[in-house]
Amino acid sequence: MKNILRFFITGALFVLISSYAKGVYQSNSDFIDEVFHDPTIKPQMLWLTGDVKAGAVKILGEKPRQLRVRYWQKQQKTAWILEAIGKSKPITVGLVIDAGKLQRVKVLAFRETRGWEVKEDFFLDQFSQRTLTPELQLDKSIDGITGATLSVRALKKLSRLALFYHQQALFKEH
Repeated sequence: MKNILRFFITGALFVLISSYAKGVYQSNSDFIDEVFHDPTIKPQMLWLTGDVKAGAVKILGEKPRQLRVRYWQKQQKTAWILEAIGKSKPITVGLVIDAGKLQRVKVLAFRETRGWEVKEDFFLDQFSQRTLTPELQLDKSIDGITGATLSVRALKKLSRLALFYHQQALFKEH
């Protein structure tokens, strides 16, 4: 009887945690509205060709899946909504960069059953003020989370990618 009860409680906890972990936490449009507080901001496109594509390949370890990426900009501040695969499903992340430094990283949607801890502030706060080195790495290390290794890697890659894209978008203007 104890084993059946233990099995039931464990199963119920797994379902409860999984339902808490998975889901859309904020829409893309709400994230952009929250970042800029300006309804006149319109998306722009960064085409992934030439050096931009080469840098993205270096960061991702593979060719990007799209030909262009959408972003929003006001002066030196850009916002990006990017996706990466955690273990087997995409994680949607909103990233804000101002003057070459990460200002904010927010998980907008998480679809995996494990690794959901990456959406918590204790983890995301580590990304604040990070910059990109000439080797396309973050300037300071990010501590991982036991059991969420693939999700952590995905967020680190997306942070590097957004910082790189930010540089390219600002360079495009000049």
